[in-house]
Amino acid sequence: LCSAAERCVSYEEFKDLKKSNIVHIDVRERWEIDRFGKIPESINIPLSELAEALQMSPADFEEQYRQKMPAKSDHMVFSCLAGVRSKQALGFAMALGFS
Repeated sequence: LCSAAERCVSYEEFKDLKKSNIVHIDVRERWEIDRFGKIPESINIPLSELAEALQMSPADFEEQYRQKMPAKSDHMVFSCLAGVRSKQALGFAMALGFS
């Protein structure tokens, strides 16, 4: 789970973060969600869609993902199966101006 510039968090840290106001984006593919399960309160945006999704209008984002679009100032955590894609997702988000 990656949440800040080159920072990964443990499961225990993640549980504590979930108690605060964070946006959790799971960048696994939809078939992985179907096979391994959805993490409660997460938004599933496959990594291949992430850069485009983070540039959508808020209305289009909400229509596509059934969630409110994160603001650039929101605290975000990205997750995947092994950590590689979540680090890539973090890089995409930061390049688009998300803090």
